[in-house]
Amino acid sequence: MTRTITHVTVPHPRGTGRARQLWCSLPAELAQRFRPHADPLARRILEEVQRAVPEYAKPLEGEFGKMIVLAIEQAVVSCIDSIDDLGSTPDNWPKLFLEVGKRVHHDGGSLNSLQAAYRAGGRAAWRYIAELGQAHRFPASVLCVGAEAIFAYVEEISAYSVEGYTLAQAMATGTLERRRRRLLELLLATPPSSPATIATMAKAANWTMPERVAVVALDPRTDQHLTPAPQVADDVLLDLEGTEPCLLTPNPDRDLRGLEGRLPGWRAAVGPRVRPADAATSLRWARRTLELVRGGLVADRAVTHTSDHLATHWLLLDRFLLDEVTAKTLAPFAGLTVKQQTRLAETLLSWLEHNGNTPDIAQALGIHPQTVRYRVSQLSDLFGDRLTDPAQRLEIQMALRAHQLLGTRPPGVDQ
Repeated sequence: MTRTITHVTVPHPRGTGRARQLWCSLPAELAQRFRPHADPLARRILEEVQRAVPEYAKPLEGEFGKMIVLAIEQAVVSCIDSIDDLGSTPDNWPKLFLEVGKRVHHDGGSLNSLQAAYRAGGRAAWRYIAELGQAHRFPASVLCVGAEAIFAYVEEISAYSVEGYTLAQAMATGTLERRRRRLLELLLATPPSSPATIATMAKAANWTMPERVAVVALDPRTDQHLTPAPQVADDVLLDLEGTEPCLLTPNPDRDLRGLEGRLPGWRAAVGPRVRPADAATSLRWARRTLELVRGGLVADRAVTHTSDHLATHWLLLDRFLLDEVTAKTLAPFAGLTVKQQTRLAETLLSWLEHNGNTPDIAQALGIHPQTVRYRVSQLSDLFGDRLTDPAQRLEIQMALRAHQLLGTRPPGVDQ
């Protein structure tokens, strides 16, 4: 007759060793039930890894193969030993799984495949334990804790292997400067790199992870033959060799003050301040700001801040939508000559920007106030109630301002 297990104490540990504490909370007698299954379970895990992950669907030979088999066997034994006694289990498995990560990198393996292997192994282990639990009528509470322990253990050993892989990657990169260059690549990668990978590379590069960063897109001025390197703090990450040079500052308050004087020969655009995980977004908008400068849409200064031109970015973000808004809001211009369209469009925009103040409009356009009144009368006839509706006035002003920035005449009217 099968003996029934009736008790389990579920703790709520956090951080490193959480899986071991979960295993230790299970009834000690389970260890004896599980030990005869250690080898079959290890074989099941290996089979599932090779089935689920193409990179491992081959004979595991040499030092790499030995290490993978050893790691699986050690994982199974370590979990069983933890059920018996938390204090008696040797604490050498973190080192083993660090070495697994290093070995995978050394052999040219993929970090994504390694992490997929851990997930596949965890699923295989849980299916095996669930089948065993049903056969022996383990209580649901025991199986729930067992499942939590398995996946917590997979998470922990996977983190160690990620660290080992990234450390090996950093060591292969060489100097601190090269490690920081690699860190910058990881921070700016699209899609984003995993937080564990970035954290490990930051540690290898001796770089403290900040709460906020800003990315500055750089453009060497064409009149400079030899552009000197920017004068920046030691912890600023630099890429001056790529096709799109940039720098990333972990301390925007410090580094963005007086930046103009530290960038001789460079044109720079500062992206938004963001979390490190969003550094690629900061770079994207910094580069778009540089495009505005190159296109003459904003003033060409030594340093241009994206935050000063958010409305311009917004207005020019989607040309299709701009053309749709233009066709809708400026339809009354249809049928006018090109000269009439241009004259009335600039008057209408000035009228909106100056709240209908005739002297200000006349001064802005360099025309007589009476001319302003005549044109405004024409606009009133063309647009009617649209000029008194706040929502429609806003749409008209946005369309006119966008085309003014682009230096184009609004489309959708007679040419």
